[in-house]
Amino acid sequence: DIGDSAYLYAGAEGLVEILELTLANGADLTATNRFGGTALIPAAEKGHPEAVRMLIAAGVAVDHINNLGWTALQEAVVLGDGGAVHLDIVGQLLAAGADPNIADREGRTPLRNAEDRNQTAIADLLRTSGGHR
Repeated sequence: DIGDSAYLYAGAEGLVEILELTLANGADLTATNRFGGTALIPAAEKGHPEAVRMLIAAGVAVDHINNLGWTALQEAVVLGDGGAVHLDIVGQLLAAGADPNIADREGRTPLRNAEDRNQTAIADLLRTSGGHR
């Protein structure tokens, strides 16, 4: 009912062994879930740093915007807990070239969302990566 392939589900749930198999066997990196997001977006949101690493290395677009108007970076901030795991994920996304200034549908940048959620370390990282409020 959720319309996910094994690849999309493995990314979202951080099932790295299955993700590795699907990537090795031609997973469509542009495939999207019912929210219009690539496997990278829920992997970032749900705090699966190894899955995020694998998906970035495979070439999944880091700035893909889903049907909700969010990138993986926005989801890691808005739906993440601001802790060490999400800080790692935000760092991975930024290192891979994620644009820290893609705003959500309400015009809020990842930096503004991080500040509003008192995610101090993530906000600092976004600022040093060129993020604007």
